[in-house]
Amino acid sequence: MEIRALLFDVNGTLIDIETDEWMEEAYRAVAHFLTYQGISLRRGEVRDLYFLIMKEQFAASHEIYPEFDAVAVWREVIRRCATDYTRSLDPRKLQQMPLFLCEVHRGISRKRLVAFPQAQEVLSYLKTRYRLAVVSDAQSTYAVPELRAAGFADYFAPTIISGDYGYRKPDPRLFQTALTELRISPEEAIFVGNDRFRDVLGARQVGMKTILFCPNGNPGGSAETEPAYLLYKYNDLPRAIDFLATRSP
Repeated sequence: MEIRALLFDVNGTLIDIETDEWMEEAYRAVAHFLTYQGISLRRGEVRDLYFLIMKEQFAASHEIYPEFDAVAVWREVIRRCATDYTRSLDPRKLQQMPLFLCEVHRGISRKRLVAFPQAQEVLSYLKTRYRLAVVSDAQSTYAVPELRAAGFADYFAPTIISGDYGYRKPDPRLFQTALTELRISPEEAIFVGNDRFRDVLGARQVGMKTILFCPNGNPGGSAETEPAYLLYKYNDLPRAIDFLATRSP
């Protein structure tokens, strides 16, 4: 069957990114900002509360592969620690603060953010032949700006981000949501990812062909997580697609 769409994971597949959620500087910056909102917390207290609320979100979820909501975490931090002064702030500012804290925390804790070599050039070519979409375990607050920063603005539609749904890959619903929005069958799509369990297994569960991006070599895995094709560099992606076009998942 003709291939009509290519679906991609983001971090580790399109973008080479490194973050450190335990970075002291990130919590120091947040703590200092909160001081001006009437909330007095030390950096360690901010960090501990952040991970506590995240843990509570996971515990409250009934999903097999739960995902957290970063904006909701920071909203709850503010709610639990708000003073009378905090509550007297302009409602529009209070509404925006959780998103702002998300962006500050992510931005400071990010160490590296670059597109993989040849990825942008290859996708520019593929965009003329296929529809391109994203299915990623991430937060929209992070993923959408990071795609833009890496040079991938306006490449993908739809962009399916796990944080918007409350569950992560390999949950097949994320892949199926993308296929539904694209209005195509699984046999008409190929998924490209860097994780055998989350990407390959997840996509195979809905009947998609899979490509494992492994620029540092084949990590190996079980039969159920075996991709249809191993991709070591982006320049080979068009050839991989042509090869899989005549193969079953």
